[in-house]
Amino acid sequence: MTVRQQASGGAAERAVPILMYHSIAHDPRPATRGLSVAPADFTEQMGILADLGCTPLTTADLAGIWRGGGRPLPDRPVLITFDDGYEGVHRHALPVLAEHGFASTLFVSTGWLRGPYDTGGGLDTMLDWDQVRALAAQGFEIGGHSHTHPQLDQLDAEDLEFELRRCREIVDGELGTAPVSFAYPYGHSDRRVRRAVRAAGFAQSLAVGNALARRRQGPYALRRVTVRRSTGPAEFERLVEGRGIGRQFARDRTLTKGYAVVRRARQARRKATRTRV
Repeated sequence: MTVRQQASGGAAERAVPILMYHSIAHDPRPATRGLSVAPADFTEQMGILADLGCTPLTTADLAGIWRGGGRPLPDRPVLITFDDGYEGVHRHALPVLAEHGFASTLFVSTGWLRGPYDTGGGLDTMLDWDQVRALAAQGFEIGGHSHTHPQLDQLDAEDLEFELRRCREIVDGELGTAPVSFAYPYGHSDRRVRRAVRAAGFAQSLAVGNALARRRQGPYALRRVTVRRSTGPAEFERLVEGRGIGRQFARDRTLTKGYAVVRRARQARRKATRTRV
C-alpha cells in the first residue's frame, strides 16, 4: 500500500516518508560524496514534492500530531531532514525550501559546526552558528545530533550522557531554545540509548531503517529513508510514494543487520572487561 492509498485512513494508521539528507553540494569531499546531493537534484526533488501535493512537516510537528495535539495529519505528509550540519544546507537548500514554503528539520552535531565548540570532526565545510540562527529564523526546526557524532550505543553511561547533554546545552545557548527532536548518529540506537535520549529532554528521535515512519514505531525509533547522490527522479518519487522501498534498500538492511551483530559483540566484550576489572 502506498502513501497515497493510505490517505483516506486515520492518522494513527498512516505511514509518513521522512527523507534523510546530509550534504547539498556541487563538489563534496570524498567522505560525504555518497550521501551528498547535487543542488540541481535537490531543486528537482523539491519540485517533485510540490507536484505531488506534499505537505512538509517538522519532526516536532509530526510528533505533536501523533500524540493527539489536535492538528490533523495532512493528506500527503512528508518530512525533510538534514543531518550533521553542512554549509550547503544554508547555501543551497534554504533558498529552494523558502521558495516552496517547505518546513524542514536540521539535526546538528554541535562539535562539528564552525565556532567556539568545534572539535575538528566535520567531514566537509560545516555551518557556523550565524547560519544556524538564520535557518532557525526561516522556520527550520533545529534538532540535536550529539556533540561529536559517535556511535552512541558504543559509549559508556557517562560519555553517552555528556554527548546528549552537551549538544542540547549548546543549541539552547546559541538559539535560546532547547531542541526537542534528536537523530541518532549513524542511525544506531538501543534501548539504553533511547532511554538516555528521553532523559536528556528530547521528546522524539529519528533512526534510519530505510522504511516509512509509523506511529507504532514509537517516538524514539521513527524510521527514515536515505536520499543519496545516486537517487534519480523516478527513484525519489517512489520513496515519497512508499513504493518498492524494501527492494531499493535490501542491501542496506543486510549490512545493517550484520553490523548490529558486530556492535552487540563489542558491547559484550566491554562489559566483560569491566566485570574483570
